[in-house]
Amino acid sequence: MNDRLFISALALIPKNGLSRLAGALTRWRAPAPVRLAAMRAFARRYGIDLSECPDLDVYRTFGEFFARPLRPGLRPVAPGDAAPVSPVDGVVSEAGLATGGRLVQAKGIDYTAAALLGDAALARRLAGGAYATIYLSPKDYHRIHFPLGGRVTGYRYVPGKLWPVNPASVRTVPGLFSVNERLVTVTETPVGACAIVAVGATVVGRVRAYYDPTVPFTNAGAPFTLRDYERPIPVEKGQELGAFEMGSTVILMFEPGKVRLDPRLVSGARVRVGELIGAAG
Repeated sequence: MNDRLFISALALIPKNGLSRLAGALTRWRAPAPVRLAAMRAFARRYGIDLSECPDLDVYRTFGEFFARPLRPGLRPVAPGDAAPVSPVDGVVSEAGLATGGRLVQAKGIDYTAAALLGDAALARRLAGGAYATIYLSPKDYHRIHFPLGGRVTGYRYVPGKLWPVNPASVRTVPGLFSVNERLVTVTETPVGACAIVAVGATVVGRVRAYYDPTVPFTNAGAPFTLRDYERPIPVEKGQELGAFEMGSTVILMFEPGKVRLDPRLVSGARVRVGELIGAAG
């Protein structure tokens, strides 16, 4: 099936409702034999390395398994206060500079930072800076980490659609990442402002933020929320920011002139949590 035919067929499906149902199923405490069988089948289907995570019998739900932690020491965080690291395990979709406040989605398709972030003032501050879009496949570790230390100054929860974020959708749905619902975490770091955007997708049950339990879960019917903290929250480089309870995409944006991305960050490059992805200036 070609990309456009796939997207046309998908347009007929109630994606948000389907995703809520999938999320509820992932949180169902199924009997242990059912739960273990589902996890093992999923791991075989997607080639998940189970040696990296705790034993399967510790997970009470499939969702806990999907957002599983890693065994300690498996993702060392590269040093350097001003040197950003990858926030996730995944594959680079696009990376570059947000020239004129626009980001590349795929060949021939771009979108604006203002539409992505839901905040025109923040978009102006980040226009022209480095950005990187990283796709998490079903086999990947699905926790999100802070690429730099500093302070969380606020967040923007932007409700929206729930298109898939697989390559076919990225090549076909205009402005996909600014159409799907998303959680934007805003930080002040040693190299200025940084936005970490967790983009929802079809069957993504929830995106959970760990730094503030009051942040709305995605795909729960919450309204648009723009919050700036009176007392910003201190965070460390490599600290867990949150998790996808099913998979999706993370987009990083930095202030102009503050971060130089590593030349290896090209489309198709694989990255892991804690790896250097750039340097100051």
